[in-house]
Amino acid sequence: MTIIRSVRAEDLAEVLALTARLADFPLPPGRTSREIALADHPLLRAQVDAPRDDVLFLLAEDEPGAPLGTIFTNTKLDYFTGAPIAYVEVLAVAESAAGRGIARRLMQETEAWARTRGLARVDLMVFSVNTRARGFYEHLGYRDEFARYVKDL
Repeated sequence: MTIIRSVRAEDLAEVLALTARLADFPLPPGRTSREIALADHPLLRAQVDAPRDDVLFLLAEDEPGAPLGTIFTNTKLDYFTGAPIAYVEVLAVAESAAGRGIARRLMQETEAWARTRGLARVDLMVFSVNTRARGFYEHLGYRDEFARYVKDL
């Protein structure tokens, strides 16, 4: 039976290992798997070292030491309105757990947490070339709002 619980300090190594899945798609030019996988590590470590009340950091597992997925949701201010929103920084599911509904359950937990905090929306970013993730979020009712353009110099 899958349980979802708060991340504890002893889970950190397993959670950090899951972030390799954040780069499991055809990468856009100029990005490496390593930089994508490591980018959120400081944020995740900081939450374990000094937990904040405005963050949701969860782990899904079937048994201790066998993580299935993780989600890290921050509270940020909407750029346009200044209103607080839930912002999904990390959602990663182990390859062995793909297709089991783990990501959906973690997103449902985030949405419930946001509602209890009175937050009116959940935001996240996904690479435009990550069609699997985009399809997943759209299936859950999320819509794209921005297109970010970059030019390597």
